[in-house]
Amino acid sequence: MDRLIIRDLAMRCIIGLGDEERREKQDVLVNVSLYADFRKACLSDRVEDSVDYRTLKKKILALVESSKFYLVEALAQAVADLCLAEPQVVRAEVAVEKPSALRFARSVGVEITRDQTREE
Repeated sequence: MDRLIIRDLAMRCIIGLGDEERREKQDVLVNVSLYADFRKACLSDRVEDSVDYRTLKKKILALVESSKFYLVEALAQAVADLCLAEPQVVRAEVAVEKPSALRFARSVGVEITRDQTREE
């Protein structure tokens, strides 16, 4: 299976449990690995046969920056669902991190893997 990777997509959103976290947007980093069969795109050299990562990035930005989740787990799931809506994508690995969320730690985050369940 082939993989498309978007690394360290930096955004700001409301995320967290505490009152202070709910008042102002915080930095988050999103990493996405999408699994699909890119053989057709390799042969055709056409974006229509692949995943348009520029368009997908814009969708992820719009989703994250307008979100107000309490848990990074819920945000990661929403991003995974968005990615799995792409017709070619059969698996999505999503990592969401909150830089500087814990003292002495560079970041805190979650990684999830979700598979597409398509009805034939």
